[in-house]
Amino acid sequence: MSGTSEGPAPAADLDRSAVTESDTIYRSVFRTASLAMAVVDREGLVVSANDGFGALFGSAPDALTGRVAADLVDLASDARTWHAYREVLRGREARLRCTRRLKRPDGESVWAQIAVAPLPAPGEGILLSVADISAQHELQDRLRHLQMHDPVTRLSNRTLFFERLTAALDAESYAEGGTGRIGLCYLDLDGFKAVNDTLGHRVGDRLLSAVAERLTRCADEVGQGRAGATLVARLGGDEFALLVEDSTGTEQLADLAESVLEAVQAPFDLGGQRVSVSASIGVVERHAAGTTATALMQAADTTLYWAKADGKARWTLFDPERNAHRMTRQALSSSLRPAVERGEFALEYQPLVGMEDGRLRGVEALVRWNHPQFGMLTPNRFITLAEEDGSIVQLGRWVLVTACRQARRWQLENPDEPPLFVSVNVAVRQVWDSDLVADVAKTLADTGLAPHLLQLELTESAVMGSAGRPLQVLQALSDMGVGIAIDDFGTGYSNLAYLSRLPVSVLKLDGSFVRGFQYESDNNTAAPPNPADEVIVEAMIQLAHRLGLTVTAECVETSAQASRLRRIGCDTGQGWLYSRPVSPDRISELLRPRDRSGDQVVGNP
Repeated sequence: MSGTSEGPAPAADLDRSAVTESDTIYRSVFRTASLAMAVVDREGLVVSANDGFGALFGSAPDALTGRVAADLVDLASDARTWHAYREVLRGREARLRCTRRLKRPDGESVWAQIAVAPLPAPGEGILLSVADISAQHELQDRLRHLQMHDPVTRLSNRTLFFERLTAALDAESYAEGGTGRIGLCYLDLDGFKAVNDTLGHRVGDRLLSAVAERLTRCADEVGQGRAGATLVARLGGDEFALLVEDSTGTEQLADLAESVLEAVQAPFDLGGQRVSVSASIGVVERHAAGTTATALMQAADTTLYWAKADGKARWTLFDPERNAHRMTRQALSSSLRPAVERGEFALEYQPLVGMEDGRLRGVEALVRWNHPQFGMLTPNRFITLAEEDGSIVQLGRWVLVTACRQARRWQLENPDEPPLFVSVNVAVRQVWDSDLVADVAKTLADTGLAPHLLQLELTESAVMGSAGRPLQVLQALSDMGVGIAIDDFGTGYSNLAYLSRLPVSVLKLDGSFVRGFQYESDNNTAAPPNPADEVIVEAMIQLAHRLGLTVTAECVETSAQASRLRRIGCDTGQGWLYSRPVSPDRISELLRPRDRSGDQVVGNP
C-alpha cells in the first residue's frame, strides 16, 4: 500500500507558531493600551511607540522612532535621575521611576509618572511608560494648601512660614544673587483677648480675617518696586509675621512696621460691631548668612516683648546691646544659687566715721560677686535678680554670717580698740521668706558677736506700712539688742509717722541731699550750696535726735560737705572722703592706732 499519511506537526513549527501568536498579542496590547508606552533600545533611542505615547506628544507614533527618549520625557534635567536612567540602559539597574512635569504641544502642562524597566527578552531594550497623574497631583496640591494655610485668615500658617523661612536662610537661596538679607516683623494684637471675651469668638475670627487683609495690603504696598517678596503668615492666636526675603535694609522694615501700625489702629467695622485694637511689633533685619530660623525667631520674640514692655502700640527694632544685657541678666539669674555654694561671693566693707572726731565707728558690709564669666559684679547687678527668684534668702544668710564673723575677728585682733559695729543690708523677702530672727540669733551665738554690734539696714519703702509679720520681726530683733537702720531715708514715702511706731535706731540720709551741700565749679572753687537742702537735712536730723535716733549721711565726698554736716549735728558719715569699700585687711590696718585729727583720718586706700 503506497501513499502518504498526515501526522502531528513538528515541535519546531509549533514553537514558531506560539511565538508569533504571542508577539502578535503583545504588539496588539502595546498599540491599543491607554497607557503611553515606547520601546527604547540600549542606546536610548525610541524603537517603537504606541498611540498613547504619540498622543502625549502630538505626533504619529512612527514619527517618534529614532528620537532620544530622555529628551522627550526630560530625564536629563537632574543628575541623579539621568545617572539612574543610564544604569538601566546598561543593564546595571532593574528599573527607574520618577515624576516630571511635561509640556504638551497645545501648551498645557501635565504631571507624569515615568517608569523605565528592561523588556523580558535579553537584548530587546527597555520599556518606557508615561502615566498622567495630573489629577492626583492637583489633589495633593489642594491637600497641601489646606495643611499649609490658616482656615480663618487664609494666610500661610506656622508650618509654611517656617518652611519658607528655612528655605530663605539656606545658603544656596541667597548665594545666587539678591541682597543676601532677611527681615521679619513679628506682631500680636493689643486688646484682642478683650474682643474675644466680650464680643465672642465669631467676632474675634472676623477681626483676625480683617487684620490679615490689611497686613497683606501693607506687604504689597511696601514691596512695590523693591527687592524681595513678603510672606504674610498667621502663627497662631493673634500672632502674625511678615517675612521679607532679600530685604534692602532696616529702612524697608521700618516702613513696613509703620504702615502695619497705622493700618491696624484704624477702627474695624465687623458686621455692625465697631472694634478698635492696636499692634505691638518686633522688627529684626540682618544678613541671612550665619542666621538660623531659631535665632531669628528668638530675636523677634525678644523685640516684640520690648515693644509691649515699652508701652504697646509701637514697633521696636532689635538692639544687640539690649539683648546682650537681657542675656547677661538671664545668665546671672540662672547661676545665682549655685554661685553661693561655689563660694563666688565676697564682702567688702565701707567705713562709717564719727563726724565729730573722725573715728572709725563701724562698717557697712557690701557683697560682691566674683563671676567666672563677667568678673567682679557690684550689688546693683544681681540683688534685684536674687530678690525675684528667692535666692536672696540664701545669699543674705551667707552675708550675715560672714559679716558677723569678720566683725568678731576684728574685735579679737584689736582688744584695746573700741569694737566696730557691722551694718548688713536686709531685703524685704528675707523678712517674709525666712526666719530672720532665728538666723540672727544663731549667727550671734555662733560667732560670739554682741547684738549691739550688729545693725540691719532696710530701705524706707520696705518698712513703710509694716504690719503683721514684718513689724513683729523688727520688734523682735530690736528687743534682742540689734540696731535697725532705715537706708536711703528721704527718697521714699517720707512718712514720719512710722518712725515713732517702728523700732528704728538709725536714719541713713540719702546721698542726694548731701550732694546739694557743696560742689566744685570748673575752677575748683566751692560753689554756693543749696540752702533748701541744708534746711531739710537739719530739720530731719533734729527730728531724729528728738526721737532718740542717730543719723548717718551717705555719699560724703568733700571736706566742705563733712564740715556742714558736722555743724548741723549729723552723727556719722560714709563716703569716698573717708574710704571706698575695701577688703577686711584694709579695715584691720585702719584699726591700728593713728593720729585721728581732722576729717580724713580714715582716708582712701
